[in-house]
Amino acid sequence: MTRHLDFPVFDADNHLYETTEALTKFLPDEYKGAIDYIEYKGRKKILVRGQISNYIPNPTFEVVGSPGAQEEYFKSGAPEGASRKDIMKPMRPLPAFFDPEPRVQLLDELGIDRCTIFPTLASLVEERFKDDPDMCHAVIHALNQWMLEHWTYNYENRLYPVPIITMPVVSKAIEELEWVVERGAKIVLIRPAPAWGYRGPRSFALPEYDPFWQRVVDTGVLVAMHASDSGYGRYLNEWEGRQGEMEAFGNLSLFQAAAMHDRAIEDAVISLIAHGVLTRFPQLRIAMVENGSAWVRPVLHQLEKVHGRMKGQWPENPVEVFKRNLWIHPFHEEDPIGLIKLLGADHVIFGSDYPHVEGMSDPLSYVDELDGLPDEDIRKVMGGNMMGLLGINDPVNA
Repeated sequence: MTRHLDFPVFDADNHLYETTEALTKFLPDEYKGAIDYIEYKGRKKILVRGQISNYIPNPTFEVVGSPGAQEEYFKSGAPEGASRKDIMKPMRPLPAFFDPEPRVQLLDELGIDRCTIFPTLASLVEERFKDDPDMCHAVIHALNQWMLEHWTYNYENRLYPVPIITMPVVSKAIEELEWVVERGAKIVLIRPAPAWGYRGPRSFALPEYDPFWQRVVDTGVLVAMHASDSGYGRYLNEWEGRQGEMEAFGNLSLFQAAAMHDRAIEDAVISLIAHGVLTRFPQLRIAMVENGSAWVRPVLHQLEKVHGRMKGQWPENPVEVFKRNLWIHPFHEEDPIGLIKLLGADHVIFGSDYPHVEGMSDPLSYVDELDGLPDEDIRKVMGGNMMGLLGINDPVNA
């Protein structure tokens, strides 16, 4: 039994594990077979457009790594001679990883009042359907339908499952946004990657997307950009002379581990600012979830440098735009107090990545990383900021 804090706790980064029908149950007939499951060498694997994907090695989640199994690895590194896979601590998943009712009970045990809850397997979809925008929209909508049926978008004002908005076609993105918001979504997920439309890739921050962002402002929904397969694996492959897809839980080469960790979120943030969408829509609120914070200072430094050199071309100071429109979730192994000093406590949020292996086994232990801060700041980071972003004013069971 964990401790309980004397103020509302909102975990901005929880995850669910999908059932095998999550991506298939609501697929239109014309796209049946785009996602499937097969037996391969004694294991069930996911088949994406006829190709076996190893993005997640066990896509049925019959066995998973224990929550927080790699927590110490990310703080101090693996024991000598051990790889990331060696410290997964396999377990049979709890019912709470798949269903909302036991998940609420688990939140009580963990001392968490509320959480946003992101899908896991779904992050493979957009990169593998990028060359077919219509199919990509169809698969994502099918997932959102399953999530609504299985979890809802607001379960007992405790769980806030996060539907995905895929961005290839502006009109379809608007349609999906309105569909999920009408059904109770308070937060939506957008992949930090270029949108692959009919004419190829381009940024979602370009003016052609302004009708979409206007609807985001009109609805008041919060946008999250969560770490995903953003397609940067192709650059790693080019450097290493190899073929293959990103594997979310695979072992990394030294080059992979060092070269690309933050590139996707850096580019997404710089695009949001340099392509001007945050200036055209200063009311937008975007939470950067499970991207850590190691990239924040380098991006701010680069923005400050380019602003100084090209001051007349910026409609606003880009550093001020960053601090106005973005909320950052620092990893537990980083320096959240340093980030708070940089951005202010109002723009930092707590997330545990529970129940993933790279997250925290005891989410509330995050509060120990905030020791020494004023109580008011701790309350904001551990829950108050997310409650404000989602328009939640009442404590649980009030």
